[in-house]
Amino acid sequence: MNANTDFRMPARRFTATAAATVLAAGPMVLAGAGSAHATADHGRASAVVLRTGLDVSLLNKTVNVPLAVSLNEVRAPQSAERTALTARLDGVDGGQPFSVLRADVASAKATVSASGAEASTNLTHARIHVPGLPLLSLIEVGQVTSKATCEAGRKPAASATLLGGVTVLGKKVTLTVGGPTEVKVPGVGEVRIDFSKTRTTSRTAAASALELHVSVNPLKLNVADVEGTLTLGSVTCESPSAAPASASAPASVSAPDIKPQGAPAKSGLAETGGTSTTPFVVGAAVVLLAAGGAAVALGRRHRS
Repeated sequence: MNANTDFRMPARRFTATAAATVLAAGPMVLAGAGSAHATADHGRASAVVLRTGLDVSLLNKTVNVPLAVSLNEVRAPQSAERTALTARLDGVDGGQPFSVLRADVASAKATVSASGAEASTNLTHARIHVPGLPLLSLIEVGQVTSKATCEAGRKPAASATLLGGVTVLGKKVTLTVGGPTEVKVPGVGEVRIDFSKTRTTSRTAAASALELHVSVNPLKLNVADVEGTLTLGSVTCESPSAAPASASAPASVSAPDIKPQGAPAKSGLAETGGTSTTPFVVGAAVVLLAAGGAAVALGRRHRS
């Protein structure tokens, strides 16, 4: 009696465990069969009207003061418009703020949405100054604009336009897209200008309306020796990332549904009372029957 009881208990445990495993596996498989979607990001955009990276040396290079400032720098979604930028450098103009840029219009704008990202700048009647040249503008421009557009599903684009005249260190110049324009003024300095530098990839675009490489030392007095770069109208954008395709478990291959001629067609599981978990219930029943049969067979062997 004890032997039979000891034998039957493992068999019952095996049967219960098998049934629980199948029933628990059903919902897990169903969960895996559902679709998984990731929210697409709206892309990125940024714009800046003026950025400086200058090294200012004072008093025969005994004092080095960096001038690194940005005017109206924004990141989407944002816009800014400020027509004057001042900076303060120790040893320049007695430590008082001096004007780096003045303009009638100096705006930057960056926007993003599900359909794309865009950045733009507009600079009108602008005059830029650097230390050591309080009365002479480094550069004066009539109007310069830049724009970068990254639309979802389309190739990004970047452009820059220049309207009106350009004056560099008091000299009127004509800028070309093909290469840099160099301006040298004896006793003052020299400036190399790149107009409309653009670059694009499959998802990004960037443009700089004007890039100036500056070397200024008025009369070589070493009162203010200025070296470095200035960038006008810099914009960047990145297209929204595409939403990944829906991930779903591969559908199981079922036998073709062959019906006898003239038999009424079934409209679906709803009419028969079946649900999406029906295959798992049937599977559980099969396991239970198999486990029960095994238990009976082992019991008979034990008695014999």
